[in-house]
Amino acid sequence: MGLTRIAVPREGKQIDVTVRIATNNADEVSTRMLLSEDAFKSMLYLERRRAERAQKRYVLLLIDVKDAISDKQKIRTVQEISRILCSVTRETDILGWSVYDHTLGVIATEIGKATSTAVREKMSQKFRAAFLESLGPKRASQISLSFHFFPEEREDGDFSGSGNGALYPELSSKKRTRKLAIGFKRAMDIAGSAFALIVLLPLFAIIALAIKATSKGPVLFSQERLGQHGKKFRFLKFRSMRKNCDSKLHQEYVSRFIAGQVSATNGDGTTPTFKIQKDPRITPIGNILRKTSLDELPQFWNVLVGDMSLVGPRPPVEYEFKAYDVWHRRRVLEIKPGITGLWQVEGRSRTQFDDMVRLDLKYARAWSVWLDVKILLRTPGAVVSANGAH
Repeated sequence: MGLTRIAVPREGKQIDVTVRIATNNADEVSTRMLLSEDAFKSMLYLERRRAERAQKRYVLLLIDVKDAISDKQKIRTVQEISRILCSVTRETDILGWSVYDHTLGVIATEIGKATSTAVREKMSQKFRAAFLESLGPKRASQISLSFHFFPEEREDGDFSGSGNGALYPELSSKKRTRKLAIGFKRAMDIAGSAFALIVLLPLFAIIALAIKATSKGPVLFSQERLGQHGKKFRFLKFRSMRKNCDSKLHQEYVSRFIAGQVSATNGDGTTPTFKIQKDPRITPIGNILRKTSLDELPQFWNVLVGDMSLVGPRPPVEYEFKAYDVWHRRRVLEIKPGITGLWQVEGRSRTQFDDMVRLDLKYARAWSVWLDVKILLRTPGAVVSANGAH
């Protein structure tokens, strides 16, 4: 038998518990700690960032023990569950409270190439057998398990943009601390978008007539985009392309651009952009609308209904999101998408994709109402200069 020392949080404090765990070496002593809620969430954040850089998968196992520890034997039961966790997990796995007195968490690092289904089945069998043996049928039945894989995957193996809150607990904490500022941002969005829709109504009519007079098809172009946390919404623009154009050309270009496979310079010596230059699908009036960014004006409606904000990252289409590297995905999780943003005023479309994402993440980290105001004030100048617009 070896000794394992476990620190178990009790009423906001850490108490040390020494338990015995069978090992091959009788002299082996292992020190493991059941982390407090704040410490566990910090480790989850760090492990996620490490996994992004190392391109390695991990699984977060959440163990709901609320019902099992609800009686007078609470402390003893928590100690026994802690001992069980230490006995069935690796020393490199991270243990702690995801929600204090409610949910325990295990971060099983570097799970390799095993399928999510195989990992889930193997871990479920191991944990449930251990709970049943040590706690008995009644208490074991009061414990439930849930698995959350990073990078996030759907059952069919495809990536999901859902922004699983269990894997990103710091986002909900950040939202709570910014509640007043976020409310002010939303008020600014409503007032600004409503004002723009009313004032620009004559311009909307002129653009609509120009589109109908020069090409067949609807005035507005509607496309499904991914908003914050991967929520899908209908994104509006003035139509700048011919009717019923195939998106395959753009999809292939975007995939190559994100992967860094687009030449460092175009044939005319200009820097490559996120949009296809000299796109054969664009109508003559559409080229003017894109150059002046007037095609973006209907998105004030998206802002008014709450799908977007005046300022934020641009919302991607689903095939673009699927081409993202793991760390790129944070741009659709950290903050609501917008009509304009930091990369639009600092580099617009003339920048490498990784740099664009870094600017979006920089904006999310440094966000404030004052930063939004500064970006909004700089946007007209960026539009008038048309630098990088296509």
